[in-house]
Amino acid sequence: MKITKSLQLAFNILVHSKLRSWLTIIGIVIGVAAVVAIVSVGDGMQQSITSRLSGLGADIITVSPGGGRASSGFRGDVGGSSGGGMGGGNIIASSSVQKNLTKIDVMALSSVENIQVVTGTVSGRGEMYYLGQSTNAQVLGVDPVAWNQITTSTMSEGRALGPSDYNAIVIGYNVATKTFKQLILLNSVLTIEGKAFKVVGILKEGGNSGQDDSRILMPIDAARETLDDVGTNSFSSITIKAKSPDYVDQIMIDADNKLAISRHVVSKKDYRLTSAKAMQEQISSITATLTLFLGAIAAISLLVGAVGIANTMFTSVLEKTKEIGIMKAIGAKNKDIMLIFIFNAAMVGMVGGILGILFGSFLSFMIPSLGVRLLGQSAITTVIAPSLLIEALLVSVIIGVVAGAVPAYRASKLKPVDALRYE
Repeated sequence: MKITKSLQLAFNILVHSKLRSWLTIIGIVIGVAAVVAIVSVGDGMQQSITSRLSGLGADIITVSPGGGRASSGFRGDVGGSSGGGMGGGNIIASSSVQKNLTKIDVMALSSVENIQVVTGTVSGRGEMYYLGQSTNAQVLGVDPVAWNQITTSTMSEGRALGPSDYNAIVIGYNVATKTFKQLILLNSVLTIEGKAFKVVGILKEGGNSGQDDSRILMPIDAARETLDDVGTNSFSSITIKAKSPDYVDQIMIDADNKLAISRHVVSKKDYRLTSAKAMQEQISSITATLTLFLGAIAAISLLVGAVGIANTMFTSVLEKTKEIGIMKAIGAKNKDIMLIFIFNAAMVGMVGGILGILFGSFLSFMIPSLGVRLLGQSAITTVIAPSLLIEALLVSVIIGVVAGAVPAYRASKLKPVDALRYE
């Protein structure tokens, strides 16, 4: 018997057992849709995290004051800058030991290989006045030349700080648009802690993963004279830019050793090193594990669907016993009978897989909208990879074939005489 004929007979079996077949197909649809939706949400979360952390710079390392035991090493720390550095997140420190970072630390770090730039920053809050209104603003003092090589923020208007600037500032998007009733325009004059500063630039929204949106950048010398509790030789954080993200891990090891020596660390570290790259790898690993776990739970429904297919196939064999006997009596071989029922099971899995992919894709597109309605913002993103859809379809077809293998084998082994006698 030709394969095309076997496919035609298998399709006829599927069509003429509509209700039972569709109930079986629904089980596959639910399983495939759940897997597609969950995995697409997981991939979307991973992409969103990667995108946000890439805004911090994968080649950026931040040194901040405060830390834990020296023996724990920087690898046990997770987080970022406490000041104005470029690293991401906070670190839970087990020690209350805290000692300011100084120019000596910057000099020590400058000797580490494969570093492009090392610069210290100071940060604090200051009273800001504009058109008769006042507020408390976050100020970051930077070395303009070094900072322009490090920052991932871009200008919306105006220019970046230059080496000859003193009474000049660059403000974040939120500072310009949301701080006062009146928008702060380019070339406006703001008064910070009693000193006048001219706005020479406004940053684009979302720069440096959004960290720069709500702060004011000014030359570090001006910040030292303007902000309270900022010494002439100390830094809130030190930012290191590697020549390439590939050097980050080794630089963190070398920088850790240099600082331990220069700061005379004995039992407890009074500093911590962090990088966006390390954070990205850790969070991506956690997200991937969570997605795999949820996907495995959703895949259980595919096993239920497989049981449904097997049950449907056993019933089909019983119903078609006489027909099987007739086909065998006129010359059909065991492999022909087996192929018919295998193809029928594969069709059930394929139809369920296609409908499951469509339904799962629809759910994936709807989830961000539900996030907007429930959370008031687009907090969830989804990514549907073509490979995911292909794999889902293949798995559903394979499940159909595997579930239908035993019933198909039993059908192929029926004896023509016994099959024709079956009532």
